[in-house]
Amino acid sequence: MTRQPNISATDIGSWIWRLSDLGNTVVRNIQRSQQRDQESLRKAIGFAGGDTIFAIDREVEPLILVQINSWLRSGDLDKLFPLILICEGLGENGIMCFGPKESKPKWRLIIDPIDGTRNIMYDKRSAWFIAAVAPNLGPETSVADAVVSMMLEIPPSRQTARSIFITQSNARGIRTLQKDINSETVSKIKAVPSTATSLQYGFAQVANFFPGTKVLASELMERIVSKTLGDQEEGSALVFEDQYISTAGQMVELILGHDRFCCDLRPLFYQILEKETNQKVRGLECHPYDVAGITIAQKAGVIITDGLGNELCPPMDVHTPVHWCGYANKSLRRQIEPVILEWLREKGIF
Repeated sequence: MTRQPNISATDIGSWIWRLSDLGNTVVRNIQRSQQRDQESLRKAIGFAGGDTIFAIDREVEPLILVQINSWLRSGDLDKLFPLILICEGLGENGIMCFGPKESKPKWRLIIDPIDGTRNIMYDKRSAWFIAAVAPNLGPETSVADAVVSMMLEIPPSRQTARSIFITQSNARGIRTLQKDINSETVSKIKAVPSTATSLQYGFAQVANFFPGTKVLASELMERIVSKTLGDQEEGSALVFEDQYISTAGQMVELILGHDRFCCDLRPLFYQILEKETNQKVRGLECHPYDVAGITIAQKAGVIITDGLGNELCPPMDVHTPVHWCGYANKSLRRQIEPVILEWLREKGIF
């Protein structure tokens, strides 16, 4: 459950400015990197925070530390610090503290500098800078406690504009902007989730990115289509699929009305495989930093739950496995959620 103490409009405005500046720094750095030898950016160089670290990730991680340290020299020292940063690349626990150690931290800031690394390192599709900041409520502070959340598009080199999505606790909706990369001109973009009442002739998918869980993901998707649309002619193409390897990207597609349903149940799939094989099975999965933009999707009107239909409120850390479902509207949730829960029950999840 969201627990947001009263935060001043000044503090919120300050965080919007700082996170925008930080995100833009990351985007500019990646755009410069794209002009160099891209092959070198694709090298896998480690594993941290529950995910593979590529050379392109290492390009931006130091920038974040430099930027936050620069805040320490600003006039807002008492308002911002001490600060706890949660991010990949900060060691095993993914946590770093900034500011006076003798005082209790005021804020927790969770960042995924490049959500969708594999897309952007091959210059195929946009990745996203995601950040969310919440008052420090202790180790149980959740992504859902965020008072400011932001998703900034990191576009491929051929793209001439990029999108920005911002939400704050003292506003009802979200800000959706498009920025021209060359002229820096900013314009508003329309963000309305789909009002379609069925999946027919729309995009919907169960996350199916990597080998290991593909059979289960496909089985569930086939069940969803069969149960919600009935028997179809073999080979009919009534539902389309877009496997966007970026949680922020998936949520943006729901926000903009491009997709009607999306879920990522990889942690539950691994549980199923462990039951079936009697062996420990684990692979890449979603983590709290990947869903740091959930409040943006929710304020845009997208229905976001965990994979079991409950409120999605993962702690701000880098290790907790996250499963989630996103529905464009209530009608679609009423049709699809019972199918998912029935399937999970059959697989012994609950």
